[in-house]
This record gives sequence, structure tokens and C-alpha cells, in this order.
Amino acid sequence: MGLMDRIRGEFIDIIEWTDDGRDTIVWRFPRYGNEIKMGARLVVRESQVAVFVNEGRLADVYQPGTYTLSTQNMPVLSTLKGWKHGFESPFKAEVYFVTTRQFTDFKWGTQNPVILRDAEFGMVRVRAFGTFAAQVVDAAALLRELVGTDPQFRTEEVGEHLRQLIVSKLGSALGASGVPLLDLAARQDGIGQQLAKALTLELSATGIAIPRFYIENISVPPEVEAAIDTRSRMAITGNLDDYAKLQAADAIPLAAANPGTGGDALGLGVGMALGQRIVQSTSGAGAAAVPPQPVPAPAAPAPSDVPPPLPAAPRWFIAVGGQQQGPYDESALAGQVTAGNLTRTTLVWRSGQAAWQPADQVPELASLLADVPPPLPPQG
Repeated sequence: MGLMDRIRGEFIDIIEWTDDGRDTIVWRFPRYGNEIKMGARLVVRESQVAVFVNEGRLADVYQPGTYTLSTQNMPVLSTLKGWKHGFESPFKAEVYFVTTRQFTDFKWGTQNPVILRDAEFGMVRVRAFGTFAAQVVDAAALLRELVGTDPQFRTEEVGEHLRQLIVSKLGSALGASGVPLLDLAARQDGIGQQLAKALTLELSATGIAIPRFYIENISVPPEVEAAIDTRSRMAITGNLDDYAKLQAADAIPLAAANPGTGGDALGLGVGMALGQRIVQSTSGAGAAAVPPQPVPAPAAPAPSDVPPPLPAAPRWFIAVGGQQQGPYDESALAGQVTAGNLTRTTLVWRSGQAAWQPADQVPELASLLADVPPPLPPQG
């Protein structure tokens, strides 16, 4: 290699950047001490701009295209340098490539709930999350305000700043929208557009715009969700009478799962009420004017040699140490007497009693307590 070839190799002939990642916003062309030769070729691809910085000052900005660097194509840099040694002299300048495409992989969410004032529910705490896109619209402003001399400026360096700004604007945007809590889901797109405009205006000094802002979900605390569910159920039933019927219908499975605790009586009453409703609904509109006919008494059953089933034994509950225990049948109560848990003063209860009573005041338990001595008299 001759001397002239070696000298030419010290100068940069082609300046370009091929982005091999998806998260780089700004990339500085590495000079490694070499100088840019006058007449070198600059290649700026679509979704890029190139910014020349000379001695710390922003010079020329190039849009997508291919340029031959000369004094005609570098008006600002030519003015700054003066080219005292001729127009063909090499020069040193930092070249920054700035990506202008949209970065769509930003996510946001409210770490703490935002308090809103709603006309129906009063003060409500809401949380929200979603995604947004960011785009550089002023490369020079971005270099001045955020990048500085960073050789590779990535999305992670600005993402947290954008998320904090979004959360700070979210509460005011939701409050200013005047949308009731129950209508927020239907108005998410409109609110997102309002936030995108507000954030773009806030970030205009940094050269960043928010072209797209999406609210994926707005959630409320569980107690507010329960209130909304209750109100929906009442709206579906229409009035209190229908709501009571709905409550009775919900109680049928519970009564069936708890036999012996009043469930049979409840099921009988609900069944009779539902039967009357079915008869009224199927009798037609003309039957409403016909007075109800008395229901004939059921015929007496024919005599039979098979005895009826034995009556169900009463089921007793006792209070031991302030805790309810049971239910017990009479044979199990005898075991409680032997164990000392059932005495004359022990409170007992069974279905049909108005309140708890001491065992020695219940005639049915007299035989079980015959051998149990009464309490000792007070000792002097």
C-alpha cells in the first residue's frame, strides 16, 4: 500500500447506520479519531435522520436520502468552520443517527390507585394499565434535552420518565373527562386520545411525541365491584318484589344442602309460592278475572297394615365453655352427661324452643339427668 492510499484510509468515505436492534433511539457514528473527508457519502435511511455536531454545537440535520458532503450540502457546518484551508480539507464532526419510527413496546400501569370523584359512587379508587407508542419528531431537541453525549441512547433510558409522566397525567385526564365510572370502559379510546395529545404537548420540548395511547383496562376495588353487581341484579329484577323472589330462589340450593335446620320449611314455602306463580302465569289473561277456587281437602288415606315411619328424633345443641356444640340425639346426650359436658345448669336448645334453657328446666331431659347431682351449695 502506497503512502497516498494509507493517507486516504485515515479518512471516512461512507457514513451510514444499519439498526440491528429494536430499542436504540440515538446512535453516534464511531470516528475512532479519523476525520471525515470532504466529498464523503452520507446515507440516511427511511425512519432515520442524521445530525452533525461540531465542537459541541448542533449543525446540519439530514433527512432520509444519500448526500455527498460538500459546502453546498452543509450550510451550517460550513459557516461554523469557515474552511480556512480550502474546501477539500477533511474535518472532524460528530454524527448522530436518530430513529424516527414509532416505538410501540412501551407499557404503563398505575402502581398506586388514582382517586376519582364519581357522581354515583362518590370517591372511588381506580387502577389502570395499557401500552403506548413514542416517536422522535425533533431530533435536535432530543439531543439537547435528553441525549447529550450518550453514544447509544436506548428506550429503557426514557421509558421510566414517560411512565411517570403518564401516571401524573392520568388522574387529571380521567377527572376532566367527566365520564361516569360505569361508562369508562366504553370511553377508553376517547380518553386515550386525550392523554396522547396532553402527553405530546408536555414532551414537545424534548422532541418526543406520543402518537398512540391505549388503555387496556380500568379496574376498581372488590367492594365497588360487589356494589355494581348488586345494583345490576336489582336493575334486572326491576322492583323490590322481584328482587325478593330472586333472593328466595337463591336460597333454595342452600336450604337443600342444609336439611334439618329449617331448610325443609323454607323449601316448602318457596315451592308453594313458585307453584302459585306458575299457575297464575299459565292461566292466561282471561283467567285473572275468575276468583280463586277453594282447594279441596286431601282425601284421608286408606287404612293400611304398614305402620307409618317413626318420628324423627329431636336434635339437641348444648353450650360448653361458651361454645355451641351439636347437634346430638338422646343417646349422644347420654354420652355428654357421662363426659361431664351436660349438667343440670348446662344451656340446651332444640328446634321449637324460643331460647336457650338450663337442662334441668327441660322435661324431655329429666330422665338423663336423674343421676346427676345438683350444684353444691355455697360454702361458708
